Amino acid sequence: MKGLIFTYLMTYGGSLVALFNPFVGLLIYICFAIIKPESLWYWAVPEGNYSRIIAVALLIGWAIQGFGHWQFGKGRGILLMFVGFWLWIIPSTMGSSQPELGWIFLESMAKVFLPFLVGMTLIDSDAKLKQLEWVMTLSLGYVAFEMNLSYYSGFNRMQIGGFGGMDNNSFAIEMVAGVGLALFLAFGAEKWWQKALALVAAILMAHSVIFSFSRGGMLALIVTAGVGFFLLPKKPKHYLVFALVILLGLRLAGQEVTERFMTTFAKEENRDASAQSRLDLWADCWDVMLHYPVFGVGPDHWPLIAAEYGWPEGKEAHTLWLQTGAELGFAGLAFLGLFYGLCIARLFPLARSKLGEQATWQQDLARMVIASLSGFVVAAQFVSLETLEFSYYVVLLGAGLLKQISSQQSQRKDVEAFGQPSNECTLPRSI
Repeated sequence: MKGLIFTYLMTYGGSLVALFNPFVGLLIYICFAIIKPESLWYWAVPEGNYSRIIAVALLIGWAIQGFGHWQFGKGRGILLMFVGFWLWIIPSTMGSSQPELGWIFLESMAKVFLPFLVGMTLIDSDAKLKQLEWVMTLSLGYVAFEMNLSYYSGFNRMQIGGFGGMDNNSFAIEMVAGVGLALFLAFGAEKWWQKALALVAAILMAHSVIFSFSRGGMLALIVTAGVGFFLLPKKPKHYLVFALVILLGLRLAGQEVTERFMTTFAKEENRDASAQSRLDLWADCWDVMLHYPVFGVGPDHWPLIAAEYGWPEGKEAHTLWLQTGAELGFAGLAFLGLFYGLCIARLFPLARSKLGEQATWQQDLARMVIASLSGFVVAAQFVSLETLEFSYYVVLLGAGLLKQISSQQSQRKDVEAFGQPSNECTLPRSI
């Protein structure tokens, strides 16, 4: 019943609010994209167009408010990469053997691209960035809580059934991306209960990855931990919390999980069929890229040609990056790779710089985005999942931060031009 009440309240009440405050509509839309009410509370929430209703209200409210602010600063390049990726689907589709698949893929990506664009125009304050990071963390944290609850009740829902149309490997990607987000939110939160809430969310997500038995997810979790350790402020309290999280993760992993993970590095003669098949699939995708380097074979077309390489028809390539290259060519892969890569590269100077206390939360946000995307980039090599929405909204956080920093720097220059002192902290010029 609680799920049904929450879904209806957010859908219809949130739609009314979104007409006057579209950013609230965006937050609800992103929340629904993460929790997927029909899947999370499948026994109580009937199938419906909940996200679509919110999306329509969001777009109407956005139009009423004048389509937001279009000065993106250093976030412009990231947005342009997303525009390029989305538009590249069109010529790839037109030259494919079954264009109807490409148009469906274009529409599915529009459901991510349009909220991303709207978000970039609506983010114009630090408060909105903080609201977005909390909504994302708490939404995924609650899903992780439900998965843990099911696991300790004797049914490993995540491994057996996945979630929201995703199998255990795909869902592990989302959880890995969430760990980096929640961990640094715990470090940067202002109040102790906020720190505790974010830390619990991080632990629940990390444990979900562990009992998903996804080797790619576990490898990505280790990468996230390594990047997080590298970006950590050099303070004893941070090291202590980080060490406790690592020790708890090792304790929860258990022997079965550890043994399965170690098969990732087994020699060829000892490698299981699942691990070997992934390597073979990656090699076949690379071969397709060499034969169709410009537009690829078409969106969602790899499963159609998998049989030509000896795989069952409909077989996915189990790699986001190489399957994207096979289906959209080198240019399509470049657009998607630069979308994530530019975000990490442009946030890195901020994450590693030494700023005053006023900018501490901005550094924590930069660190959480970098740690989150680092884990995602690794995990995505093991799963084909182009429309996983969470990772795109992590980039929205990073691009929104870059936009906000550019706006603050521009305002500071205007103030200094009139000879008035500025009390704002100094941000790295390279951002």
